[in-house]
This record gives sequence, structure tokens and C-alpha cells, in this order.
Amino acid sequence: MIDFTAIDFETANGFRGSACSIGMVRVRHGKVVARNYQLLRPPEGYDRFDPRNTRIHQLTTQDVAHAPRFGDAMEGLMEFIGTDTVFAHNAGFDLGVIESGMEVSLRPVPAITYGCTLMLSRKVYQLASHALPSASAEAGFDLTVHHHALDDAEACAAIVIDCARRLQADSVADLMERAGVGLRQLTAKQPGEPLSRATRHAQRMGSVFDSRVITAADEMPDLLHWPDEGDNPEPNTAADPHHPLFDQHVVFTGNLGISRQEAKNRAATYGAHTASRVNGSTTMLVVGDGFRSHDLQARSRHPARTHKKMREVLHRNETGQSITIVTEPEFLQMLDYVWPAHTS
Repeated sequence: MIDFTAIDFETANGFRGSACSIGMVRVRHGKVVARNYQLLRPPEGYDRFDPRNTRIHQLTTQDVAHAPRFGDAMEGLMEFIGTDTVFAHNAGFDLGVIESGMEVSLRPVPAITYGCTLMLSRKVYQLASHALPSASAEAGFDLTVHHHALDDAEACAAIVIDCARRLQADSVADLMERAGVGLRQLTAKQPGEPLSRATRHAQRMGSVFDSRVITAADEMPDLLHWPDEGDNPEPNTAADPHHPLFDQHVVFTGNLGISRQEAKNRAATYGAHTASRVNGSTTMLVVGDGFRSHDLQARSRHPARTHKKMREVLHRNETGQSITIVTEPEFLQMLDYVWPAHTS
């Protein structure tokens, strides 16, 4: 039986424990049977809304003013989940929201078995991008409002159901075995036990996430993206000088279907110089998060347009620097990936 619960969180700021909404979808026998959407007040001291996050999910302090605190709401959320295996897209983040949110709320962290639809997508689908919009579209789901927690949870559920159908799996355990993807475990722990790395990092930032403390918007740290940059490898000077990546100075932004480090390594193999920040040498920005070229041309409200690196590139292009903006599918084609064209 394909029974599970899919979840998605949106957060108020760059600390992963700052949940401000959750969407949950219960699936029984491969069919959606229940949905739950709830606004949440992030834990006290971590409840400052970063304008960058608000631009993505459109939620503000006022929207959640009468919502329960995350720690208070978690008991009811766990009642919805029950003993189900939980799925999320890039599940390490969403389960990390629970872990860090409960840690700073001084509440016990629950034990949860979980799977990741991003990993499932990479194993089952042949896509240029395994971001949620692309993966759920392959599953036949029309994700019209990306970054609304309930819509994203439904998209996640659609991926699990479709992968189970394609692999002819009759249970979640069977699905994961056939896909070659392991289930993971969020370990239960009590207040006072060692904190997660993300929580320790946030606590070292002092009161910057506290809504009671005035902090300039550009001083808000984006802890969600800092750890993802990885190293910048030396470019392969013996690569084909005619390759489109050769001697390019490349920066990446957003979530890609491959790790940031792998993207940098592969670009360097073709002679690219990679960097973690946009500067005067940058010639190419590779944009993830399901971004497509028409999103830029139409000046849409795609979340990728709010990325600091994207704004910096647009500004530099307006002032005379020439930086090419490349979508993830275009970048992967440069790496000689051959995927079905319809996925873009």
C-alpha cells in the first residue's frame, strides 16, 4: 500500500527553524485522502520576517499574528502525520525545520522516518532540472503556486505516487528499494541534548532573527544558502577552448538538481572558473529553482529574481558589465547531458 504523508514548510528567514506555514497531504492506497494547511508563528526570538523570504512566499508578520507558535502547534501536526513515513522535496531541509524549530522552542524533537522526492526524481526521472516544478510536472501535477506550502506538499505527493506507479511498487518500502533510495530517520531527542549544527549557527548570530530587535534588511543572514557553496576547483586549462564554458567565470544561485559542488566540479572540467560571489570578473550566472529564460524576459515574479546574486547581475548588466544568465537545463546541456526537450 502506498501510504504516506507529504509535507512542505515555508520559513520566515534564513534560519531553518523559523517555520511560518506548513502544508501536509495524507495519501492512502496511492490516493490523496486529507489535506492540512496551517499558518505558524515562528519560535520566539527567531520570528523576524526577512523581506527576501516574504517575496518568495508572500507571508508577513501580520499574516501569522494570530497563528500558534510552532512549538505549540507541533503536537497537532504530529497527530496528522501519525506513524506515516514523511516525504518532502529536499527532505533534509523540511525535517531540519522540525528539528531546529523544536530545539529553539525547548520541546522534544520527534522521531520521524522520511524519504526525499528530490532523490526519487533523480533516480526515476530523466529531467534537466529536478526542482519541484519540473519533477511534479513530470508526475502530471500542475504546480501553479510554487512556494505555497500546501501546493508544494501536493506536488511532492504526486511525485511519490507517480514514481510508485512507474516502478510498480506496492508499498513505500518497496518503492524506495526499487528506486535505490534509502529512507532516513530524524532521531528523537530531548531538550538539553546536543543541538543541531543549524541551531548552533543561528544562536551564534545573536538577536538578528528576533522580531523585537531592529535589523537592517541587508544585514539578515541567509543561513539556508551559505553552506551550499562548496569549494571552487581549479579550471582544466587543457579543456576544449571551443566549449561554451571554457574560460567563463561562473557563479551559481538557487537549488540545482545536482549539488552546488558537483556543478562547480563539472564546470571546471570544461575550463570554467567558478566563484561563490558575483564580482567584476563574472561572465555567467547559472540559475536553479526551476527558473526558465522566459521568466526573465517576461519580468515575472519567479522567486529566482529575488536572489541577491540575480539582483546583482541585473544591476551589473544595466551598468555595462556583460553577464550571461543561464538556466539549469541550458547549463546541463553544456555538460553534454541529453534529456527530453519537453521537460523545460
